[in-house]
Amino acid sequence: MLVSYYALRQQENAQQGHRVRVTKKKHLSQRQNDRIAGNQQKRLDRLAQKAAKAEQQLEHAQFGDAEPGLVISRFGQHADVESADGTIVRCNLRRTINSLVCGDRVVWRRALQSQGTIDGVIEAVHERSSVLSRPDFYDGLKPVAANIDLLIIVSAVLPSLSLNIIDRYLVAAEAMQIKPLLLLNKIDLLTTEQRAAVDEQLQIYRKIGYDILLLSAKTGEGMAQLDAYLQSGTSIFVGQSGVGKSSLVNNLMPEIAVTTQEVSDVSGLGQHTTTVARLYHLPDGGELIDSPGIREFALWHLQPDEVLWGFKEFRQWAGRCKFRDCKHQTDPGCALHHAVEIGEISAERLENYHKILLSMAQDKPNYM
Repeated sequence: MLVSYYALRQQENAQQGHRVRVTKKKHLSQRQNDRIAGNQQKRLDRLAQKAAKAEQQLEHAQFGDAEPGLVISRFGQHADVESADGTIVRCNLRRTINSLVCGDRVVWRRALQSQGTIDGVIEAVHERSSVLSRPDFYDGLKPVAANIDLLIIVSAVLPSLSLNIIDRYLVAAEAMQIKPLLLLNKIDLLTTEQRAAVDEQLQIYRKIGYDILLLSAKTGEGMAQLDAYLQSGTSIFVGQSGVGKSSLVNNLMPEIAVTTQEVSDVSGLGQHTTTVARLYHLPDGGELIDSPGIREFALWHLQPDEVLWGFKEFRQWAGRCKFRDCKHQTDPGCALHHAVEIGEISAERLENYHKILLSMAQDKPNYM
């Protein structure tokens, strides 16, 4: 019995010692835990890098050499790219490309074997000379098109000519440093008296140096002058829906046959006819980007001083106010109001300036 008792005690002590050792293993220091976790992460990183390298080598074998290209249109995670020989290839985008829009100049590679409808991959985007961006309430500042030489602001006489909308686009053009052209379409709908009144309204813009073109896609008036402007580089039509942008494209390139819709008799607003910006090569030279219609061009992404700078005839007067914090309303010694009084600044342009500032405060998203 005595031998059995000692044998049992030794066995029990051995088991207790085992439990103690197990308990000690569970209570590692924080530094030890961090070291173990760090080593595991390093192993995982090495495996991920090895897999990525293998995938990259496999992709390299699937695509040809790098080529220059021009983005004709963008569709979600794909884009149509025009190659140097003029063929259009639909491409995927690398994950490293943060922004890609119609008009971008890119570096891309052609798939050696077609992958369904996808025949290439875009590797990189060249630096842009200019970019047209449109504020989006949910997505913030959203680029629409790149490398634009001429911003053609299309307005129509139906339901009425809005100088406020024209001024919004002009502020945007000045902010992006893109030359604007004011194009008044559907001029054939005006009587002689109405045309004279509209011409007087537009005199405001002639006085401050903006180019203006009166045009009718229906009668052909002004189309030759428009062709001359378009041949100067890459142009883009912007303006509210229903002002005739798609009709102008049809007139310039009948073979395109862009879908058009009439202005709604109920709302007086145009219906969106172009859903994705697309670049076209014009027969007589130059490129044209047809952009989605925009019913209102918001400017809440700009600062008040940027808006004032967008009214280019205000610039020489803005620094002459009596008070540095002048709001250019009823402030005493306001140089802008003095310029209105002596006929150097249009009263309507100053009114539109204040309307834009007010709309910016009202429309600005909560996250701004």
